[in-house]
Amino acid sequence: MLRKITICIGIALLAIIKTFGQANPLPRLIEKNGRYALLVDGKPFFMLGAQVHNSSGWPGMMPAVWRAAEQMHLNTIEIPIYWEQIESQQDKFDFSVVDKLLAESRQHKMRLVLLWFGTWKNGSNHYMPEWMKHDAGKYPNISGKNDKHIDSPSPHSQATLDADVKAFTQVMKHLKAADAQHTVIMVQVENESGAWDSMRDYSPVAHKLFEGNVPSELLKPAMLKALNVPEGAQGTWQKVFGERADEYFHAWSVARFIGKVAAAGKAQYALPLYTNAALRDPLTNPMANTYESGGPTDNVIPIWKAAAPALDLLAPDIYLQGSERVLKVLELYNRPDNALFVPEAAFTPENAKYLYEVLAGGGIGFSPFGLDDNGRGDSPEKVAEHVAPYGHDYAVAGNMMRELAQWAFEGKIKAVVEREDHADQTIDLGAWQAVISFGNSRPNVTEINKQPIGKLMIVKLGENNFIAIGTQSHITFKPTGSNTGKAWQYIKVEEGSYQSGAFKPLRILNGDETDWGGPRFGEKPTVLRIELVVR
Repeated sequence: MLRKITICIGIALLAIIKTFGQANPLPRLIEKNGRYALLVDGKPFFMLGAQVHNSSGWPGMMPAVWRAAEQMHLNTIEIPIYWEQIESQQDKFDFSVVDKLLAESRQHKMRLVLLWFGTWKNGSNHYMPEWMKHDAGKYPNISGKNDKHIDSPSPHSQATLDADVKAFTQVMKHLKAADAQHTVIMVQVENESGAWDSMRDYSPVAHKLFEGNVPSELLKPAMLKALNVPEGAQGTWQKVFGERADEYFHAWSVARFIGKVAAAGKAQYALPLYTNAALRDPLTNPMANTYESGGPTDNVIPIWKAAAPALDLLAPDIYLQGSERVLKVLELYNRPDNALFVPEAAFTPENAKYLYEVLAGGGIGFSPFGLDDNGRGDSPEKVAEHVAPYGHDYAVAGNMMRELAQWAFEGKIKAVVEREDHADQTIDLGAWQAVISFGNSRPNVTEINKQPIGKLMIVKLGENNFIAIGTQSHITFKPTGSNTGKAWQYIKVEEGSYQSGAFKPLRILNGDETDWGGPRFGEKPTVLRIELVVR
C-alpha cells in the first residue's frame, strides 16, 4: 500500500511539473521564413509598452509610474536597473530594487523588460559604480584624436569588461532564481552604446589593434558584400575598409565587448537579450563624426551580428522626424536575421501611428520613451492627456493582442500611415485593393488632418474577409485582377471588439456609415470586420 501511495504521489508530481513546464515556459524568440514571434507563456506576444524616464526606476518613483502605466493600458513596461545601485560596493550585490520591481509588476499584472544601465548609457559610463569612477586608470575612457578627452568608456579595457561580466552575470543569475513566473520577458544589455565626438578610440592600446589585421569573421564573402567591400579583401582595417575603417573598427570593438557581457548573462539565464541603437540618418549614409559611433547603427548591423551572436536582436531608438526616415529605419531593422522591436520612440502624438507599421512588419513590440511625469508632480488628468494618443490604441490592441501577435507572425497584417503630404495610399490585398484617405471624413466632406496622424491596418483573414483598425482615415475597396471593373458590394460591415479571442459585434454598419467613400475611422481606433463580394 505504501509503495502504491508513493508511486501515485510521484506520478502526480510529474504531472504537476509537466503541466507547469507547459504553462510557464521561458520566453523566447522563434523564427519562421524570416518572420519572428516572441513567445510568452508559449504563445506569440506583442509588447504594448512604454519606457520610464532614466531615473524613474527607484521605489519612490514607482507609484506615479504605475498610475501612468494603467492609464496607457500597457501590457509591458521597460524599466532601467542601475549598476551603481546593484554593486555600490565591489563584489557586494544588492537586488532589493529589482525584487521590488518584480513584486509590483506582478501586482499590476504587467510584464517587464529590464534595461541594464552598465558600462554604456547614451555613450557614457555614468552608471558605473563609484568605486570604478574613482579609478579611471583601471577603468579608462577612450581617447580622441590628439588625446582629446571623450566621455565614453573604452571597449578595450579588460578590467571594465570583467567587472561588467561579473555584475551582469549576477543580475541574470538572480532573475533566474527570483522570477519563476517569467515576469521579465526580455533584458536590454547596455544602452545606446558607442561614442560621441570621436569615431573610435585612439589610445595606444586601441591604435595597435587598429593597425592589425581585420578579424577573419569580417572577411567572409557574405560579410564583405554586406559592407560593400570587394571579395578577397584582407589586411589592416584601413586597407580593407578605407574611409569607413574607424567606424567599423569601433563598432566591432564595442560589439565584441557587449557580446561577451550578453553571452555570460545568457549562460546563467537564457532570456531573450537585445541592445539598442542611437540612430544615424538612414537616408544619407553619413560619416560617424555626425552620430554616435560604435553602436548598432544600420550600416554596421552585419558587424554586430558577427561580433555579438549572444544578442537576439538589435533595436532602433526612434527620435528621428518625418515618415520617410522613420519608415526607412523600420525597414532596415526588419531583417531575416533580426526581429523588429522599437524599445524607444519619441513620446509624440505623431509617433503613435508607427505601432501599426511595426505590427505589419511582423514586429514583436513598440514602446515610446518617457511614460511618467519624471517627478514633476503632474495631475492624473495631465498624465492621461500625455498618454492618450497611445492609450486609445493600446486599449483596443490589448484586447486582441494574442491575435495580433499571431497575425503579425503569419504575415497577415498590412498597414499604412499618413505622410506629411496627406496623400492617399493603397494596400494590396490580392483580389482587392484598399484605398485609404486620411482626415476627419463624413459624407461628401473630408477635413485634412492638421498633423499627419492617420493610420490604418488591415488583417487579411480570407480572400474576401478582413479586419480593419484605424483612426482619422477612411477606406474604399476596389476589385483587382480578373475582377477589375466589376460591380461589388459589402456583404456585411460590423463594428465591434475582441473579447477572449473572439470578435464581438457591437452593430452592423450600413447606409451613411459605409456609403459615401467607405467606412470611416475617427479620432479613437475602431475595429471593423468586413466581408466583400463581387457581383
